[in-house]
Amino acid sequence: MATLLRPVLRRLCGLPGLQRPAAEMPLRARSDGAGPLYSHHIPTSPLQKALLAAGSAAMALYNPYRHDMVAVLGETTGHRTLKVLRDQMRRDPEGAQILQERPRISTSTLDLGKLQSLPEGSLGREYLRFLDVNRVSPDTRAPTRFVDDEELAYVIQRYREVHDMLHTLLGMPTNILGEIVVKWFEAVQTGLPMCILGAFFGPIRLGTQSLQVLVSELIPWAIQNGRRAPCVLNLYYERRWEQSLRALREELGITAPPMHVQGLA
Repeated sequence: MATLLRPVLRRLCGLPGLQRPAAEMPLRARSDGAGPLYSHHIPTSPLQKALLAAGSAAMALYNPYRHDMVAVLGETTGHRTLKVLRDQMRRDPEGAQILQERPRISTSTLDLGKLQSLPEGSLGREYLRFLDVNRVSPDTRAPTRFVDDEELAYVIQRYREVHDMLHTLLGMPTNILGEIVVKWFEAVQTGLPMCILGAFFGPIRLGTQSLQVLVSELIPWAIQNGRRAPCVLNLYYERRWEQSLRALREELGITAPPMHVQGLA
């Protein structure tokens, strides 16, 4: 097992340029057909993927804030689901445009000054508020490495980069409870195995009160909204900054959460 994973882990740990802004990492296929399919791609065998999936699942369950392990789990288990999501995007005019233009979300691609100048209640202003209040950055999303198809690699990269947008849409903070609620929404929306795993096993770390609130109120709300809303990967968020968050929620059929979860954990 160690022999099989050693070259993969060596490249994973020593890969240069991991902190490059998203705008400098376009996911496009190589024209010569040789070597990695896109920037940061690490080709792996089915057995290596299975071992990486098992190891990353164990680490992600032990520490849900190990976003690097969550990322590896998503890439090594989601191939079939990513194809379904890609096909959904192809069939939708807005989604197809996203696949064609490959927008990225990072501090190098966002005009933070423009977002700050937008009206109160607009998607862009509320997204920026979410980043500030929760002290998170769009630059923390790991680049895709283990998906052996450059278009599917972009799909999972896009999913990662709009994750904070889903927090904004759902009105969920980044505490454990908020992350679990978003994972339930994402599990229903995407069907990605890592989302399903996080949704079911994430509550293990919750206290009794938070667990009761989650099961009785928040999970049913997340499932209902996930089923009712169209595919959230088909939204070109960057062209909707001026749209009011309330109007966008109404368009998607997303209702207000049943309670305020900021103080719960």
